Amino acid sequence: MRLADSIAAVSVKDAVRASVSYDQVRASGGALYWLETHPAAGGVATVSRWSRGEGAREVSPESLDITSGVHAYGGGTFAVADGTLWCVGGDGLYRSRRHDDELELVSLGSFGDLTIGDGELLAVRESEHGDDLIAVSLTGAPQMRTLAVSRGFLGAPRPGPGWLAWNAWTERDMPWDACEVWVAFYSPRGHPERPVRIAGGSDESAVEPRWGPDGALYFVSDRSGWWNLYRWDGHQVKLVAPIAGECAAEPWELGYASYDFLDDGRIVVAVQDGPRHRLVVIDPDGTVSPVDLPYTSIKPYLAVQGTTVALIGSSPTAAPQVALVHLTAAAPRVEVLARSEHAKLDGAQVSTPTELRVHVAGDREVIALVYPPTASAADWRAPVIVRAHPGPTASCLLRLDWQAQFFTSRGFAVVDVDYLGSTGYGRVFREALYGRWGLDDVDDCAAVADHLLATGRAIPGHVFIRGASAGGYTALHAVAQNGPFAAATAVSAIVDPDRWAETVPRFQRAHARRLRGGAGRVNAATVQRPVLLVHGTADDVAVVEDVRELADQLTAHGVPHDMLLLPDVGHYVATSAQAGTALEAELAHYRSVMAAAAAD
Repeated sequence: MRLADSIAAVSVKDAVRASVSYDQVRASGGALYWLETHPAAGGVATVSRWSRGEGAREVSPESLDITSGVHAYGGGTFAVADGTLWCVGGDGLYRSRRHDDELELVSLGSFGDLTIGDGELLAVRESEHGDDLIAVSLTGAPQMRTLAVSRGFLGAPRPGPGWLAWNAWTERDMPWDACEVWVAFYSPRGHPERPVRIAGGSDESAVEPRWGPDGALYFVSDRSGWWNLYRWDGHQVKLVAPIAGECAAEPWELGYASYDFLDDGRIVVAVQDGPRHRLVVIDPDGTVSPVDLPYTSIKPYLAVQGTTVALIGSSPTAAPQVALVHLTAAAPRVEVLARSEHAKLDGAQVSTPTELRVHVAGDREVIALVYPPTASAADWRAPVIVRAHPGPTASCLLRLDWQAQFFTSRGFAVVDVDYLGSTGYGRVFREALYGRWGLDDVDDCAAVADHLLATGRAIPGHVFIRGASAGGYTALHAVAQNGPFAAATAVSAIVDPDRWAETVPRFQRAHARRLRGGAGRVNAATVQRPVLLVHGTADDVAVVEDVRELADQLTAHGVPHDMLLLPDVGHYVATSAQAGTALEAELAHYRSVMAAAAAD
């Protein structure tokens, strides 16, 4: 199927160049800072600074990739104090003074969740023995002290007036399953005293503690079934405002900030409901008011300055961008500070999605976002790529994805599925995939594909499934049975849940144990459709050896497949320097299957 000549296909170069990732917005000293990762520039993460009058500029040393391996997925990789940038590189903690750009190694190790306290930097340090909360003096020769030690996991060290708060969870749990909030009396350069758990437990995830301007501790808990905001005044915990939505993101990384405090006493919160995010403000009396924004997806990084909030927002027509939202006027005003689209893509036609709801067994509904071929007619009919998101606790994102547009501009429809286990639907839905992995997620993706075939949208024999990480496992199992899919692409895929539980970094071992028990290992003998395996050789989350072994077994059983190994690429292929190579291989894979079907 060819596009009309008037529709220009998005090139690999343009799709990759526009796939900039923005993360970790922070406010300090009247300026805003954030992390940028440019696949076209080798996937190196840098820190940018924006201030009124100066605009945005890169401030981290060119020699350093600002990244962290703490808890496998990193997070909270930089902080700024009095013009000094504290940041995490691949091998340790660094500081770099703005006036001379001199880079100083403070300590070797795996650090994250960097937070500025009173005259000191607080952080999480991970080792093979567990986690420590540490404090480092901001001035003079850096002196490091250990504040707390755990064989499990620690996070979110947040200093308050005479207090220190933090998160803790055990090696048996993931933070979205069971996470605690602890507080202790604390003075800078001292040690926490008389620690007390104020929230969280075996059936409650309490995350993102931070002290409010009123001296109370706020945190987000899912004790009601939704992650909602709570307040502890030193004596009791009370709900700030009931909201039917997730007021926190599933904590894969450290350093999330899903809410912040405005100077006028209100609290601004990013809320997820299914595939959509919205911004709300909560008045001191608990009244919740929506903020009218052009964004449908908001990352869990809010940074307030006065009555403005900086955020990373996106929509079906705008890829993620850093924006400043002014909340003082009757209507909010949005000021864009950084955007990924370059001039060559200005005015380019894009595919915008419709929401599809499909009934499945158990009286459930599956929500999917359907992106038709770019500039297609209302009665379009096309090859379809069903995408199973990673996680599997992640979710569909209602935002412009230029790598998806790469396919829609070539006549494909792209369909993102929020299968069972996704975030955005409450705790019960999120936990429902445990013990059912490779079964219900596959059924949900197949149900969406079957619906598109039954309604005449999808072309029989031209329906594909692709997924990354846990979504790669879903994609592989989807073609290991009779179903609607003609081929699969598995990127950074998990192959054997039992072996994965032994090889995955310690942060995710509890997740692996809870998920397994469903479909089990991908059995090459049962795979019925052509498969493309894309994997980075430096992937330490899903090791490449498992994929190599699967490829050998597929060969032995005569199953058509290709394997693309990307040297020195880790778990995140889409933001790596080899993202374009992976896109081209995926497109060639689908076209070869379609050509073979046409020749039969």
